[in-house]
Amino acid sequence: MGFLQTTNSSSLLTAASVFLSDPRLLSIGGSFDFLSNPIYLRFLTLSLHLILLFIVLISCILKKLWSNGDENHGRYSNTVQYYKTTLFSSLGFSLFNLILCLLNLFYWYSNGWSDEKILTLSELGVKTVSWFSLYLFLHIYFSNLKETEYPLVLRLWWGLFFCVSCYCLVSDIFYFEKAKYLSTLFWASDIVSTFMSVVFCFTGFWGGKRDENNILEAPLLNGSATNSIDSETPAKGDETVTPYDNAGFYSLFTFSWMRPLIALGYKKTLDLEDVPQLADLDTARGALPVLNDKLESYSRGSNRVTTTMLAKGLLFTAWREVVLSAVCVLIYTLASYVGPYLIDVFVQYLNGSRHFANEGYILVSAFTIAKMFECFAQRHWFFKVQQAGYRARSALVAKIYNKGLTLSCQSKKEHTTGEIINFMAVDAERIGDFGWYMHDPWMVVLQVVLALMILYKDLGLASIAALVATILVMLANIPLGKLQEKFQDELMKSKDKRMKATSEVLRNMRILKLQAWELKFLSRIQDLRSVETRWLARYLYTTAFTTFVFWGAPTFVSVVTFGACMLMGIPLESGKILSALATFRILQEPIYNLPDTIAMIVQAKVSLDRIASFLSLDDLPPDVVEKIPVGSSDIAVEVINGNFSWDVSSPSPTLRDINFRVSPGMKVAVCGMVGSGKSSLLSSILGEIPKVSGVVSLSGMKAYVAQSAWIQSGKIEENILFGKEMDRQWYNRVLEACSLNKDLEILAFGDQTVIGERGINMSGGQKQRIQIARALYQDADIYLFDDPFSAVDAHTGTHLFNECIMGLLDSKTIIYVTHQVEFLPAADLILVMKEGQIKQVGRYNDILRSGSDFMELVGAHEDALSALDSISMEKSAGSSCANGRPVLQESQKYENDDNNEEIKAQLVQEEERVKGSVGLSVYWNYITTAYGGLLAPIALLAQIAFQVLQIGSNYWMAWATPVSKDEAPQVGGSTLILVYVALSIGSAFCILGRALSVVTISYKTANILFNKMHLCIFHAPMSFFDSTPSGRILNRASTDQSTVDLNMGIIALFSFAVIQLLGIVAVMSQVAWQVFIIFIPVIAICILLQRYYIAAARELARLCGVSKAPVIQHFSETLSGSITIRSFDQEPRFREISLRLIDGYSRPKFNTAGAMEWLCLRLDVLSLMTFTCALIFLIALPEGTIDPSIAGLAVTYGLNLNMYQAWVVWNLCFMENRIISVERILQYTSLPSEPPLVIESNRPASCWPTQGEVNIQDLQVRYGPHMPFVLRGLTCTFFGGKGTGIVGRTGSGKSTLIQTLFRIVEPTVGQIVIDGINISDVGLHDLRSKLSIIPQDPTMFEGTVRTNLDPLEEHTDEQIWEVLDKCQLGDEVRKKAEKLDFAVTENGENWSVGQRQLVCLGRVLLKKSKVLVLDEATASVDTATDNLIQQTLRNHFCDSTVITIAHRITSVLDSDMVVLLDNGLLKEYETPEKLLEDKSSLFGKLVAEYSMRSSSTSVEHLSND
Repeated sequence: MGFLQTTNSSSLLTAASVFLSDPRLLSIGGSFDFLSNPIYLRFLTLSLHLILLFIVLISCILKKLWSNGDENHGRYSNTVQYYKTTLFSSLGFSLFNLILCLLNLFYWYSNGWSDEKILTLSELGVKTVSWFSLYLFLHIYFSNLKETEYPLVLRLWWGLFFCVSCYCLVSDIFYFEKAKYLSTLFWASDIVSTFMSVVFCFTGFWGGKRDENNILEAPLLNGSATNSIDSETPAKGDETVTPYDNAGFYSLFTFSWMRPLIALGYKKTLDLEDVPQLADLDTARGALPVLNDKLESYSRGSNRVTTTMLAKGLLFTAWREVVLSAVCVLIYTLASYVGPYLIDVFVQYLNGSRHFANEGYILVSAFTIAKMFECFAQRHWFFKVQQAGYRARSALVAKIYNKGLTLSCQSKKEHTTGEIINFMAVDAERIGDFGWYMHDPWMVVLQVVLALMILYKDLGLASIAALVATILVMLANIPLGKLQEKFQDELMKSKDKRMKATSEVLRNMRILKLQAWELKFLSRIQDLRSVETRWLARYLYTTAFTTFVFWGAPTFVSVVTFGACMLMGIPLESGKILSALATFRILQEPIYNLPDTIAMIVQAKVSLDRIASFLSLDDLPPDVVEKIPVGSSDIAVEVINGNFSWDVSSPSPTLRDINFRVSPGMKVAVCGMVGSGKSSLLSSILGEIPKVSGVVSLSGMKAYVAQSAWIQSGKIEENILFGKEMDRQWYNRVLEACSLNKDLEILAFGDQTVIGERGINMSGGQKQRIQIARALYQDADIYLFDDPFSAVDAHTGTHLFNECIMGLLDSKTIIYVTHQVEFLPAADLILVMKEGQIKQVGRYNDILRSGSDFMELVGAHEDALSALDSISMEKSAGSSCANGRPVLQESQKYENDDNNEEIKAQLVQEEERVKGSVGLSVYWNYITTAYGGLLAPIALLAQIAFQVLQIGSNYWMAWATPVSKDEAPQVGGSTLILVYVALSIGSAFCILGRALSVVTISYKTANILFNKMHLCIFHAPMSFFDSTPSGRILNRASTDQSTVDLNMGIIALFSFAVIQLLGIVAVMSQVAWQVFIIFIPVIAICILLQRYYIAAARELARLCGVSKAPVIQHFSETLSGSITIRSFDQEPRFREISLRLIDGYSRPKFNTAGAMEWLCLRLDVLSLMTFTCALIFLIALPEGTIDPSIAGLAVTYGLNLNMYQAWVVWNLCFMENRIISVERILQYTSLPSEPPLVIESNRPASCWPTQGEVNIQDLQVRYGPHMPFVLRGLTCTFFGGKGTGIVGRTGSGKSTLIQTLFRIVEPTVGQIVIDGINISDVGLHDLRSKLSIIPQDPTMFEGTVRTNLDPLEEHTDEQIWEVLDKCQLGDEVRKKAEKLDFAVTENGENWSVGQRQLVCLGRVLLKKSKVLVLDEATASVDTATDNLIQQTLRNHFCDSTVITIAHRITSVLDSDMVVLLDNGLLKEYETPEKLLEDKSSLFGKLVAEYSMRSSSTSVEHLSND
């Protein structure tokens, strides 16, 4: 402030000395002449503005003092009306005075200095500083206070300013009448001052108080107000609609509606809750009905959607924006040609050809106004096409989601989850981006026509040569376009295949790690990627060649045109040459963009084709099941003459001759061998399986429990409520019936625990019980259970059957599939399935006597029971020996551990989002990834050489041609053209080198980053996949990888834009070095604006990445659970959730576009100031001071100054947004890794383990540092070559123990030793490859039967057939025409769950390890098949250590030892016989309960014999 005061004091002294010493002040007629003299007026206004500066200074000090104790400072938004008008008028008036000050400086530089000029300069400087100080005062201290009016002293000063301004203007008029002359500067200063004084007086005295309900800023301020008045409590951004929706004309025109969000982003890191909601028209909810209506009207009842229909429908979703953007394009195109049209006139003016007074100022005004129209039109064009694109994308994504929810089973076979994710993540995004290029085709035609008109004016018939050359360039697009379309199509197909494989691998990562197969599947993905990269390379290098051709195209057109002029004898003058060059320069933009436009049209068409094909797939027919009104019939479910087939083209239906009828309240059981059609029967009732013939009737609301539990990501409570309102009493009854209370007590967050993707952090039994609870809570009329008791232990199964089916659902209609024969007698009706037919129907005792099929099932069950009885009757007194009973070593001491010290945290956390600016290390990593960064300098040097050669060629043409016909040319015509051609060819080859370098960097880097990321993902521990939804990983593998593949040339484009901008400034400074006086502060303001903007823009871009993953994840979950969703009639709710998530992604996208245009508009205006000042300087120079040709060249380049200046900042912002994809991929290249797969220094012998003895010592395990212990101090030994059964209640830690054995989870405390080797000391692959497991969830991969049994390709076909026969699948596979090459669909959907389990058995039979783990291996098969499996295992693994987890007690009774776990503690460990002898043992009670439940079946049917 001291500096300012010193400056102002010196200015005042200078003014006073001039005022007192100049005799001219008193020379023009007395005191009135003195008072009207301009010099006196300058002194008066200077003094007045010093007073303003003093007022602002004192006000700042007082505000600072008052605000020190104000805790609510910054919480309110100013409520004075026209506050923004006052604010920006102050800034604008300050800039106006700055321009006048600089113009004076230019003028006096060429005409000398004087005291009165110093006074005028001082006055303008003080006014500039004063008004800018007022702007800062209002912006910093006044905007955040709840003021109702401006300070009184300020308003009084505005009144005084109005009086003085009016006085000055009147004085100017009188002075002009007397002296017949007055400087234009004085006129401009006083007229503008008078106008501004009127504005300030109006806002200060009559503005009044603004309505608080219309404050745009308030919704975007966070924090809770302490004031009790509701209107003063600011709402969060996501609770309000975007200010765009109700913004006024000025706000819309200048994008000022974006400022509150940008300001908030500058102050704090933006979160999604800070971003306001979209206007109704821009939401998916608003756009989807428009698209649906149009498609329905086009299709006329047909299900078929063509590419044309889809394109027209999308166009109509945003037709207003399309029309408005078209108008803006038209204005932009017309305005952009004003400059080239006037350049020749401007050059002639500088050469002395003047047509009328003030012609120079008129020309400057024409240039400036045209550029202003061009700037504003371009900004609104870009925003409107983005808005249209986002709206179309939202509607399209919502349409794809709705289609995925209603796809038939046949259609699902054609498109897997990975492919549909690509439709949503890549294709819809690309169609949304097409808006950028929408108007290019007709705009190019208009630009060519306008260009030819200007060329005809300047060059006559030579313009025909320009037309021919332009047409040739256009025609060159045809082969290039076809190549690009072909390569793009193949690229997308190969990407689909890769994403399909990636999605499948991520779903089944646990089984891959258990089997040590992850590297094999990684190599498969890398093979698919190598196919993809072959097409990517062709596409990118074709693009590079296209870039070379089209960057050379404008030069080619200009060479042809000037050559034609020489041949036709048309004289070339510098003005006409420069006009033509400026025209070619504008024409070059659409020609430059033509390859991108063609590529984008091609990409959009390919994407539209793919999506249209998907939308044309068949839906589930709505009329498969006939709905009967409740109470109107005594039928609950009825099927008459039903024939159903999963494959409609197959000659033999899946289900044949199905006839049964179920009355309300009946309990119907469905049983049969594996693959007999039980699950398909339930699907026929749900309407999921295609109906060939027959009638299916249903009365009432239905609920369905699938065989494989489908659990959503989210809280347990949300999964159970499933969209219904909370009824606490009923909810608690459901929890009790499903035996969930104890589980919830163990979990740190109870029913608020967040379940990981696909229920990853829940045991199989817990997932099944949550699924049953979901069905129960719906309180439906009809319940369909698909073997829900197989995944739970015997005790829990009995509890569920008694409390759910026979208890809460006693009055409901229930159809349940089961393999547990003991649950059959309770049924009112039993359906026995075999080979797709109902072989027997009736009550238990009736059908037991009447047929062999049911007797076969019951007989197998009784065989198992007889084994149980024989074990129970073996009493060997005194058989226990001291050494035979393992010691538990006080494992009980862990039972009452207090876990209060543990940090509670959910397993699934919010996605990590880097905050703040993108580090330079990210850019450096990207640039140096390929070839150590060696190609980057080559690309830069090529661009610099191109720029130098291009400027040189234009400079040559301007210098070597005469300004007018009267002057002789500097060189001959042939020399002129030859030098120009040589320079042009040189610049074209520089472009080729640059393009090839950039493409090579992009291609190589994309591949390296892909391989690094996937290697890290596959080496990540299982805990990473447990806590990371696959949508996050898929988002990086699809969207982010696509960005890195195709869009990272933006880094090079930014560098090239900077070089081009510097080239323009260099050319302009040749004729007017003073332009730097404007250019440097303008660039400084540009950088400040960019820094102000980028804080919000960067976080908005990150929010786009983070908010896209939930859309994909929700879609993926919906596809996998679509049967469950449809069975509960929950499609509307899931569509609503999808719409909300889509809008959550669109919100940051929309505001990113608005913020970008907010910035670019201001940058355009600043660059326009630079250009205008340069023009004014040129016309102010005396004639002959500068070469008109070179001055014209400077103007030619200056016409593009705003474009390149905005392009630099736009590319910088776009680069920061795009580099976030690199940042997100780099995040996944530094994931924590599992322990080494192989430790060369500690590899076990190839024959290890020889005995298979597993020694567990003080084992404690938890899934994460913030999670509770699951296993709490286990110590025991599983003897080599013996069978050990592990039993325990669901959630007791059985599966965790197995995961620790395979080191899926590392022991927190303790160790596991196998044959004397600590498993933690060997590599993971050495360990896992030596163990075998049949997992709880049977898994099959897309491929063939052969690849599913032997993924590593280590066995012969004979060995595979042998294994298939052993696991009872040989006959089934032989029926298929393809035999071992029979296709397995995604997730093995064309195989029953039981058959999938048998395939898993086949894998371990092939592997034949010394240690075998069965984790609920027979849960999904009937008792007879279970007995066969057990017999097969006994025969082939008699000398192996077999560790069995089973809910069927009969599966563990023939084990040598039994382990009983409870809540992570080892409760019992002994031989089954010893435990059964001890009547108090928990195992004995479990067996007794199972025996009692099961034997009731036998007793009942025997008593009736």
